[in-house]
Amino acid sequence: MRRRFLFSVLASDLIALVVAVLLGSVITFGEPIPWLATRSDQNVWPMLGLLFGGALLGSYTSLRMWVQGAPRPSYGRALAIVSIAAAFTALGIAFGRPSYWSRAYLATTIGLWLVGAVVHRYLRRRRPWAEDLVIVTGEKGLVEDLRDAEHTNVLEVYDPAGEPPVEVDVNSTLIVDLRPVMSDRMAQFVSSWNLAGYPVRALSTVYEEYTGRLPMVHLAEGWELSAPVSRNEYAGFKRGIDTVLVLLTSPLWILLAASIWIAVRLDSKGPAIYRQDRMGRDGEQFTLYKFRTMVLDAEADGPQFATQNDARLTNMGRLLRRFRIDEIPQLLNVLKGDLSLVGPRPERPVFVDQFERSIPFYSYRHLVRPGVTGWAQVNFGYADNERETVEKLTYDLYYVKHMSPWLDLSILGRSMWTVMSGFGAK
Repeated sequence: MRRRFLFSVLASDLIALVVAVLLGSVITFGEPIPWLATRSDQNVWPMLGLLFGGALLGSYTSLRMWVQGAPRPSYGRALAIVSIAAAFTALGIAFGRPSYWSRAYLATTIGLWLVGAVVHRYLRRRRPWAEDLVIVTGEKGLVEDLRDAEHTNVLEVYDPAGEPPVEVDVNSTLIVDLRPVMSDRMAQFVSSWNLAGYPVRALSTVYEEYTGRLPMVHLAEGWELSAPVSRNEYAGFKRGIDTVLVLLTSPLWILLAASIWIAVRLDSKGPAIYRQDRMGRDGEQFTLYKFRTMVLDAEADGPQFATQNDARLTNMGRLLRRFRIDEIPQLLNVLKGDLSLVGPRPERPVFVDQFERSIPFYSYRHLVRPGVTGWAQVNFGYADNERETVEKLTYDLYYVKHMSPWLDLSILGRSMWTVMSGFGAK
């Protein structure tokens, strides 16, 4: 079902592009595209070739960003695909220098395509798909998380040590917890279901896919995280990508940082830049920079968790927190190598010492370089107690396990949406 959904979205995007090409031609030139091919002075086929090539590139990028999560008909992805295609076409025109291209026709086609992509996603969102699941497990907490997840419909739950179901819908997916010992009859049922060619999947894999988290109860059984991280080839050149992106965007963020620096100084007493010790990769401490969002002496009574609506925030600080632009000075930390653009958010050493004693596997989040933004930030947000820290850790460890350029692109895209709109800040 997941694969059919992904390719149906891709096909719908391509159909929307074809329709936009035809309508754009009628609007711009007063006639459909095939007639233009006979005019040597108005041959738009090279330009359209670039546009379709960019559409495939944008669609491929979007599909790869869906690898570790349940696909959703997102308007943001539609905008990303169209933007990538437009940028690819513009670069092709700039460097390829085709004999003819029409700015009006290109703009009209792209605009119509975006409208079509948004419309078919709107229709899909009105009737969202859901995968029917029959689960064999004794972990009630994991089952409840799957019940609450999008695109899941939990039909039945069976005890691994109990009796198998008498009848199961063959259109459902059998989800099996591989940790507990199953009764003989349950093991025979699972085996026969698999041999019959019906879908059988591991509970831990399905849980990760639909929740974007790692099941902590499975970690506690001895699952080792360090092995997949050590084999992650992306980790080797991630540092170079971070540096290039920060340097390329430096004219924009330096100008914005200068404006914010002035605003913070005028808003309240104290320095504009706040420095704080944080724990980095492999447990190494570093000094983190950020714009000050709280009043002076905010921790006169000792270290405290930051909360979403913290009473210690200044007026300017609330605005900076809403758009997450108080983190801009941390781009200097990225250039220094303390941070990556994407990774688990670095915690203060005093809290790290506390959590490593009380929370199993907490130190695993330090296997990778921490980030300016992260998977936990776009999905969970602030944690102001130990219980929420455990829940946030499930997202951090998911990122550590599945770290990839495609997941990073997804996180950066959602973070940029928060910066531009102020919505989705957590």
